[in-house]
Amino acid sequence: MRFIVVGLGYFGSSLSIKLTEMGHEVIGVDHDMKKVSLHKNQITHTVCMDAKDIEALRTLPLADTDVVIVGIGEDFGGSVMAVANFKQLKVNKLISRSISPLHQTVLEAIGVDRIIRPEQEYADRLAKSLDMRGFIDSFDITEDYNIIEATVPPRLVGKTIEEVKFRKKYNINVLTIIRMQQTTNIFGKPHTKPVAVGVIAPDTILEPEDILVLFGNLNDIEKILAY
Repeated sequence: MRFIVVGLGYFGSSLSIKLTEMGHEVIGVDHDMKKVSLHKNQITHTVCMDAKDIEALRTLPLADTDVVIVGIGEDFGGSVMAVANFKQLKVNKLISRSISPLHQTVLEAIGVDRIIRPEQEYADRLAKSLDMRGFIDSFDITEDYNIIEATVPPRLVGKTIEEVKFRKKYNINVLTIIRMQQTTNIFGKPHTKPVAVGVIAPDTILEPEDILVLFGNLNDIEKILAY
């Protein structure tokens, strides 16, 4: 896929580098030549350009780009202008970072395809990790239902999925279990990597350091993770 990421601050540059590492073609855009030069060897392409200039944006391969992400974080006016320009140019999919409730309201009015709030989303995940024992990561399905990765509570180690009664007693589904597997890298050095067990059988025995991937209501998940 081809992505255009506008704004090469910490968020935009991190996103661009990660997408490049995943094998996608990324065009990183920023009006600051220092940022463009800093990341030119980490991102597929980098361009020094002011996204508030719609004529400059027309020189980008917009028709052949799958997603445009406006990741500008501090310049409220610059973000809105960039988003409005891309909307006028009818890009295939437009995602924008929101930095405040007012900013989000404006982006919704313009009609972007998706609004992201990385600071708020990270704060929510951090709050869960501090509040919930064993918490590793989460994905919100709705406000109340989540997919949670969490280490298995010690009291459940040695029991089978059927014995724990995840669904009957706690109203939770175990989607899979992640276990660390010993292997060697290309240089022959040992290291561990996470491996999903796959579809869980009722007689699967929970082992120490298992990572449970759970789906359910957050309150129900908190109950089963209580030590």
